[in-house]
Amino acid sequence: MSTQRILFCSSEVYPLIKTGGLADVAGSLPHALKKMGHDVHIVMPAYQSVFKKLKLAPKICADTSILNYPVRLMQTTLPGTRVPVWLVDCPEFFNRPGNPYLDESGDPWPDNALRFMVFSRLICSIALNQCGLNWQPDIVHCNDWQTGLVPALLEEEKSRPATVFTIHNLAYQGVFDRNTFEQMQLTDYFWHYERLEYYNHFSFIKGGLVYADRINTVSPKYAQEIQTPEFGHGMQDLLLHRSNKLSGIINGIDIKTWNPGTDEHLAKKYNRNNIKDKINNKRALQTHYSLPVDDKVLLLGLVSRLAEQKGIDILLSIIPEVINHPVQLVILGSGEKSYEQALKKTSLKFPKQVSVQIGYDESLAHLIEAGSDVFVMPSRFEPCGLNQMYSQRYGTLPIVTPVGGLHDTVTDINSETLEQNTATGFILENVTEASLLQTIDRALGYFSDNSTWTSIMKIAMKQDFSWEKSAGKYTQLYQQAILDNHKPVID
Repeated sequence: MSTQRILFCSSEVYPLIKTGGLADVAGSLPHALKKMGHDVHIVMPAYQSVFKKLKLAPKICADTSILNYPVRLMQTTLPGTRVPVWLVDCPEFFNRPGNPYLDESGDPWPDNALRFMVFSRLICSIALNQCGLNWQPDIVHCNDWQTGLVPALLEEEKSRPATVFTIHNLAYQGVFDRNTFEQMQLTDYFWHYERLEYYNHFSFIKGGLVYADRINTVSPKYAQEIQTPEFGHGMQDLLLHRSNKLSGIINGIDIKTWNPGTDEHLAKKYNRNNIKDKINNKRALQTHYSLPVDDKVLLLGLVSRLAEQKGIDILLSIIPEVINHPVQLVILGSGEKSYEQALKKTSLKFPKQVSVQIGYDESLAHLIEAGSDVFVMPSRFEPCGLNQMYSQRYGTLPIVTPVGGLHDTVTDINSETLEQNTATGFILENVTEASLLQTIDRALGYFSDNSTWTSIMKIAMKQDFSWEKSAGKYTQLYQQAILDNHKPVID
């Protein structure tokens, strides 16, 4: 496949700034594409905190004005890579402390629409080679609602690049009122239910869903789910209308960072050839959480945001019954205060089997992946998910719900998959308390057979979740978008 010029547009990029999985993708996929020989540039807002992560001051590439706000385009390099990064420096909107989207009280910045409109218009200027950079992409790859207007703004431009829009989580749509729409200096053409209007409001994400040449999301299963009322968040009919342009590609993981053979966070490194050394991490994890050190109990681990989406309430409700079995549970996470308090209360009630640490600790997260026998993910929905892939790489068998990327990356253990040597974990039949309890019972049965369990662990550790595999699928998607470029979108 020929070299592609790719402009990768994201509101957050790891390690420069991160609030969620979008940053991980934006920090890894462009690097993988670059290693494949493609000409990739990232563009992101120049948040105040980003400058603190750079060893060298970025150079100024262009000065312009957008919606009467002065904007500078600055260039640096993504740390640890050779991928160029353009920073959109607009002090009015990005020179402020804290979260990219929320103020100190946890509320959305009141000018978010204007902030990301300025960002989007600058992206369009780069895409049309109007910034004096002498570089124009073949593909503009937009991600989530913050860049959703880009495909809409580019649609009527002559000689525009092809556009791809990736949905990382459809629950976040960038919806604003009519007055805000007027401030965007958009033409009334866009105020239509088949364009950007959404129940007398306007939606950033609809720009991507309506106008992008190709739409994708972060797993094939989630691509199917978002076309249904249960998961579509009001956009299911539009996505059904564009289903022939919609697909799913599983995110990759950083296989260097998440490698039990080299992981400095572990009590004992191990791989498939010396998998017996994994037990040292189990003992270290039990010790850290002040649980009895016992090789024979099934140690369940969970690292998660404590929210309803993650099914924390489902897990909480079955703990009194689970502890009747030879099981221990360790949890690391933070989120909704009601869940934090309920988990603390549960750990005090069952101190020999349940232990909880509120917050996040990178080193401990790695030890949980290595030291647990099973990793529990009872999510109600999960566009892709990463921990189930980390777990398999560490020989820790995941228990997951049959949704999104969890469904697509775990192969359920049963007689058929055991015979085919493809089993890697446990998939619930339904997202219910009864199904989770039944699946833990099933895991206990397999865990009692050390030979079978070890065999499954080794199969799980062989799975390829590298970004190189996913990047190859993205290059095919880009080629499809280029072929679709300028075809009518709306009937």
